[in-house]
Amino acid sequence: MENRPQWGTRAGFILAAVGSAVGLGNIWRFPATAYENGGGAFFLPYLFALLTAGIPLLVLEFALGHKYRGSSPMTFAKISKGKEWLGWWQIAIAFVISCYYPAIIAWASSYSVFAFNQNWGSDPEGFLFGEYLKLAETPGQFGGMVPGVLIPIIIVWIVTLGVMYAGVKKGIEAANKVFIPLLVVMFTIIVIRALTLDGAMQGLEAFFKPDWSKVLDGKVWVAAYGQIFFSLSIGFAIMITYSSYLPKKSDLTNNAFITGFGNSAFEVLAGIGVFSALGFMAAQQGVPVAEVVSSGVGLAFVVFPQIINEFPAFNGLFGFLFFGSLILAGLTSLISIIETYVAGIQEKFHVSRTKAVTIGGGLAALASLVFATRGGLYFLDSVDYFINTFGITLAGFIEVIAIAWFAKELKNLQKHANDISDIQLGAWWRICLSVITPIVLGYMMFDNLRTNLTSEYEGYPREFLFNWGWTVALGAIFAGVLLSIRRKNKIASSNKEVSQ
Repeated sequence: MENRPQWGTRAGFILAAVGSAVGLGNIWRFPATAYENGGGAFFLPYLFALLTAGIPLLVLEFALGHKYRGSSPMTFAKISKGKEWLGWWQIAIAFVISCYYPAIIAWASSYSVFAFNQNWGSDPEGFLFGEYLKLAETPGQFGGMVPGVLIPIIIVWIVTLGVMYAGVKKGIEAANKVFIPLLVVMFTIIVIRALTLDGAMQGLEAFFKPDWSKVLDGKVWVAAYGQIFFSLSIGFAIMITYSSYLPKKSDLTNNAFITGFGNSAFEVLAGIGVFSALGFMAAQQGVPVAEVVSSGVGLAFVVFPQIINEFPAFNGLFGFLFFGSLILAGLTSLISIIETYVAGIQEKFHVSRTKAVTIGGGLAALASLVFATRGGLYFLDSVDYFINTFGITLAGFIEVIAIAWFAKELKNLQKHANDISDIQLGAWWRICLSVITPIVLGYMMFDNLRTNLTSEYEGYPREFLFNWGWTVALGAIFAGVLLSIRRKNKIASSNKEVSQ
């Protein structure tokens, strides 16, 4: 009898998986990505990418975690002793992300309070960079702590670690059963209100109007695969860890389809809400929708405060709902990210969950203080870009190559999934993972390398990007190798278990 935590219900697992996938990028990245890549026409490559890469990769990671019953390092070690480093590399990536993610949730927490009185005034951009973040003049400067960011970061960590200490069933599952329905309800209220605003239809027309010429552009297809890949939390240990807590009889393929389409449904909902609001803003300013389109931090903390200022009624309530949605989307993702290294530390060093949360979460909490300094936004921007571009993408590429080409494990995993799933995987699944996904991820890596070796990201100084970009991304690989050669996992008995 294995002494491994389990999800209490199938719904609990699905809500946790969807909660991991539905993050800040769904709200502030997807709408602009779709708009810039053909509007309604973008949904064709997006759906194709979901079916040929997103869901096949989800099934792969669900099957890996479920069959080998371990964290990412343990799972890869069971496949082959020489692959444990890959699991630790994925965990190192997750650790880095968990250091800066709380800062964004902290900003959203502050803004949910600011929203009631529109404290950002008539110049949200000046307020964000000047009064709130007190942004340093040049990238690379720390410039001291910013109390207005530090205090909410501490609160975010108290809430998150409280959930982690409670465990898989009583902590993560219980939190997601509250956070995800609440997120959907809150964001749906925002969308319904946004749809009734003047100019909303013009915004939706800009979002959904198809530019079919873009479908012939290879970059649009790469953008679709990139959106699916980053949005679904694949490639950095989360789904392997989460699926390892599933009961022996679990419909893996069905769970993957529900998770994939659930995540995409929320992205479309976010697109409708964001572009209805942008259409309203464009109408208020008397400019085309194209002039107000934004994404990322700018959309959330500059453009949306401007939109909230213009609201005809209940500005504070809708501002609170919007930033509250960002908090919930961020927290569910952060919890899943931290769980990867909590599970890894427990299995590698044979310590209790409490100790693993204290060590892993404590180190990440200390590191996150960097992003509460006056230079925090610069550090966050560089670390986020490089760990995603040369961490998650590259790790996902190597994971697929290692499993499909070298370990030749796809047929075994296919059989494992088919034995317990209603939807049967055929040759299409193996073709997607051994041919289509490696080609797309390989091209993305080549294109990213070419771009970043010939120009400086966002025009930042080269030394700053080296210290806070390249070093972090390469350091994650180094950490992965280092951790894999320390005290070997006790995997012999587990190997017997999975081979039976």
